[in-house]
Amino acid sequence: MSIHDNNLNKQQTQKRVLLATVISFAFFIAYDFLYLQPQQAAAKQQQELLQKQQQTQQAQVQNGAPDVAQINASAPAGENSSNMAPPTKVTSAGNIITTIKTAKNIIEIDSLGRVAQVTLLDTQYVTGNGDHIKLFNDMQLRPLEVRFSDPAINKQAFEIQVQPSATEVDATQTTQTLVLTQPLNDTVLTKTLTIYPDGHYDIKATSTNSKEFFITPGFRPDVLADMYADHGALLKMNDNTLNIIEDEDHSKLTNHTGVKIASAFDRYYATVLYNLDTSMAVSLMVDNTNSPQIFIHAKDNISLHGYMGPKEYKALNALNPELTDVIEYGWFTFLAKPMFKFLQYIHDYVGNWGWTIVLLTIIVKLVLFPLSYKSMVSMNKLKELAPKIKQIQEKYKGDNQKASMHMMELYKKEGANPMGGCLPIILQIPVFFAIYRVLINAIELKGAEWILWIEDLAEMDPYFILPILMGATMFLQQQITPNTLQDELQKKMFQWLPVIFTFFFLWFPAGLTLYWFINNLFTVGQQYYVNRLFEKAKEQRQEAHLAKKGK
Repeated sequence: MSIHDNNLNKQQTQKRVLLATVISFAFFIAYDFLYLQPQQAAAKQQQELLQKQQQTQQAQVQNGAPDVAQINASAPAGENSSNMAPPTKVTSAGNIITTIKTAKNIIEIDSLGRVAQVTLLDTQYVTGNGDHIKLFNDMQLRPLEVRFSDPAINKQAFEIQVQPSATEVDATQTTQTLVLTQPLNDTVLTKTLTIYPDGHYDIKATSTNSKEFFITPGFRPDVLADMYADHGALLKMNDNTLNIIEDEDHSKLTNHTGVKIASAFDRYYATVLYNLDTSMAVSLMVDNTNSPQIFIHAKDNISLHGYMGPKEYKALNALNPELTDVIEYGWFTFLAKPMFKFLQYIHDYVGNWGWTIVLLTIIVKLVLFPLSYKSMVSMNKLKELAPKIKQIQEKYKGDNQKASMHMMELYKKEGANPMGGCLPIILQIPVFFAIYRVLINAIELKGAEWILWIEDLAEMDPYFILPILMGATMFLQQQITPNTLQDELQKKMFQWLPVIFTFFFLWFPAGLTLYWFINNLFTVGQQYYVNRLFEKAKEQRQEAHLAKKGK
């Protein structure tokens, strides 16, 4: 095969890659809304029904305790955990012994000294019914639960009630301390909580007689877990690498040393225990859904910092910049994280997340305009050459080598690049997905208003105005963009894309739809500008040709 054939094949391959990318993204959206989300809704409804049945029957729940055989076989070196036993039956979360109120949340402590519930107080964190969002359900492993290596002590720890130093703690204005004491036969477990007005806390846990125990940040918040973002457990190591274990993807106990941050998280919320000065040893247990449960090795004492709440960048950064790694964007984190920082920077000046998205989109379009310009010019040239290319193909119908040779000569003569239209677009795809991930995962958009009818950029447009505008601009963009596709089936598929995308974007968060609409709007403007430049250049060439011919 000649070099000309290779170049022709490359051109066709580039077109196929672009088409495959667009179709794959459409399939990705369709698969989510038509298959995954209905499954998730059905599973959640079934779980709620099961919970009601269990509450009605006053069932006692077992909290996915560590497996003794696994612990014996694979405990970290230096940890005497061979005798650690799981608890038998545990008490329900209904027995609240202390209620802590901060400026940001209400924390409820149950009779076993665990965090039974966290209720968020900020106005943007409300459900569709107007109730304040609660982070945990009654069936899950709870934050600050302690497990002992000694099975006899461990059994007592789930039967003997904790004694609190206070039943009501008001930390709305000043830092407060709560002491939880649990007198067991061979040891006394003491948890000293220092609670700050912003909702975070410090914990110091000790046991007498050198009795070894483990403490957990609990299972992840159960507010929003879907396919848009990872959810499960995250460990940040001393070398700053992240170890992420997703729900339903953890088949056996694993042990980790050199950990400084341990977090259980869903799409928007997280519970975190961390110590940036002293390394932690962590065991990740397996629950009955193959999801990870974090247990931190404490020996007979441990001091940690803790956080339970939304994954707000500013809130986590104020505690410590390293905690912002809890906000994770999947494969495109390396691009998405700086993109969010830039988004936050714009918002600090603008003060409205909707207009921030508009400005970010405009800035990104301007930065990427050189790539877009090259793509648009190349596609215009190819469209202009389409009749000549068709003539060459018909003339050398039985000789592909000659056809490709003459086509490449034509491209060279006219200064056209057959791959110039697709490559710049493909290079922009990572940037798009980074912005997509940011807007899908940013809790900051929760409750953020934008002009008149948009009251929450994290929710769908209630009147479908933005999706319709997005579809209309996508259709307009398609009409003014030079079409170099020869295959009729491909043409028809592209013609239907605005309709398909509009349909799926009806349920997308308004913030993401706003981005896509503004992106389309400026693409239309850029395409119109390039088309006008190309037409003017074409007219000038024709005038010059006529003038030369007249001489």
